[in-house]
Amino acid sequence: MTILLPATRTPPTRLAAGPPVLLIHGFASSADADWPAERWAAPLAAAGREAVEVHLPGHPGGPAAAEVTTTKLIDALAATAGPSEVDVVGYSLGARLAWDLAAHPKMSVRRLVLGGLSPQEPFAAVDLAAARAAVRGGPVPADPLTAAIAGMAAAGDATSLLNLVEGLAAEPFDPAEAVPAVPTLFLAGQEDPMAQGIEQLVARVPHARLQHVTGDHQGALAGDELQAAVFEFLDLNGRS
Repeated sequence: MTILLPATRTPPTRLAAGPPVLLIHGFASSADADWPAERWAAPLAAAGREAVEVHLPGHPGGPAAAEVTTTKLIDALAATAGPSEVDVVGYSLGARLAWDLAAHPKMSVRRLVLGGLSPQEPFAAVDLAAARAAVRGGPVPADPLTAAIAGMAAAGDATSLLNLVEGLAAEPFDPAEAVPAVPTLFLAGQEDPMAQGIEQLVARVPHARLQHVTGDHQGALAGDELQAAVFEFLDLNGRS
């Protein structure tokens, strides 16, 4: 089954000054929540860059997640981006996907930003039976990770989100398989436990740079430091 991913596209409001910027949101979030238009699409457009905000399966604006695997999702992201050169910015799950996307044979990535990325594969450790029982009103799972994922799923389309977890876990994140070969900026909140050990990933990527910013996992993404670091890396500062 081919996955078709909707995307919100905001064209530049001045002469194009660089490739489109593909923005990939995190798990149990949304493009609108992670990339508010006034903070991302609007300044990108003013700087001459098209913003492409992808809506992942099981999330607001995205398709239902039924037979989703990592490979199918990466293929769908590549199809959404198209064959032309792009910059890619991913956060949390979006960064996990962006890591593999940068090595896709049909992608031409100029620069890559990976924020809030964990060096581990969390979904493979989730007890899906317990999580599915919990979202149907059963007991809270004893495993803290499973309980956290179940709680996040219950706040949205629980069935689709847990189907997505299952599909991603079937092909877990393996940073040794597809190392990005493009200029890469890693961003991590100073109080973000999910990004602990991110230095292991940075060491794999030639000429990559790591920058810590203020905040925990969500606070870092919402903060001005992270946005400023992304815009500087993408050569946007001073061009709006």
